[in-house]
Amino acid sequence: MKEITQLAAELGRRLQVLNAHVTAAESCTGGGICEAITRIPGSSAWFEAGYVTYSNRQKIEQLNVPAQLFATVGAVSREVVEAMVRGAQEKSRAYFAVAVSGVAGPDGGSPSKPVGTVWLAWGVGERVFSEVQHFPGNRDEVRRQTVKAALEGLLRHAAGEISNQG
Repeated sequence: MKEITQLAAELGRRLQVLNAHVTAAESCTGGGICEAITRIPGSSAWFEAGYVTYSNRQKIEQLNVPAQLFATVGAVSREVVEAMVRGAQEKSRAYFAVAVSGVAGPDGGSPSKPVGTVWLAWGVGERVFSEVQHFPGNRDEVRRQTVKAALEGLLRHAAGEISNQG
């Protein structure tokens, strides 16, 4: 918990340097990323909005994820998290965004997407970056590692933007 709080605090410092805002679109973490961010006093200066879109229907309705993606690639996929991150940016107008969708367990895994499989995407302006992770552990551990990875990715991208500013 302490490490996640430190990551969120550092994210806030970097976003304030950039005068930028962040949003999060979450599925498997159920709001954990937003909770970590809003744990930081003054986060209203840099946190725009959060979307907990646990069901596919809410991913479609709240974030404009194309419905056909669920039939073709599934909710836990690069295509879905990239659509989620874009939708969150469009709805909130935040420059930075993160989206996550995964199989936290203990059930729901498959041979192609076992428990611990998590897709993450980050939006930075017009650019989108994504990756898949395979986190070990139980449900709580998978969710905690996902929150940590989401924040670390935001920090990396914010640091890159600070470097680009000179």
